[in-house]
Amino acid sequence: MTQIIEPEAEVGDIAEAAEQVQTDASLYERLGGAYAIAGAVDVLVDRLFDNALVNANTGVHAHHGNAANGPGYKFLVTAWSIEAAGGPKCYLGRDMVAAHDGLSIDTAGFDAVAMEIAATLMFLGVPERERTEFNDIIESYRPQVIQTATA
Repeated sequence: MTQIIEPEAEVGDIAEAAEQVQTDASLYERLGGAYAIAGAVDVLVDRLFDNALVNANTGVHAHHGNAANGPGYKFLVTAWSIEAAGGPKCYLGRDMVAAHDGLSIDTAGFDAVAMEIAATLMFLGVPERERTEFNDIIESYRPQVIQTATA
């Protein structure tokens, strides 16, 4: 069931959100809700589109190399992140296997994205507990995203 995201219920500041909610709150709440997550994704996607290691993969660069893809990609990553962090169901994109099929993402490519995510969260002042929890979620998708070459 789709939930309405109420702006007045949002903390909004990803660096301060964890201090403003109960310690047993969901990661989504501790990150500040949809508005704060969207702000973080805005920064992240700009960094990913500029990251030479991420874009060394020609399949990835075909998407990241076109600035017109930025807004849609930010929308999908925001929605995915909201759901992954325990927020409302709002992701309309494909599952991680289908979304990365044919991109030939290897360990180095996955590591470059994971490092950029970690660096963005650190840059934005996200507390260690929330950074670790979100980075663990990203790491759990490694087997679905990395594509090994078949002989």
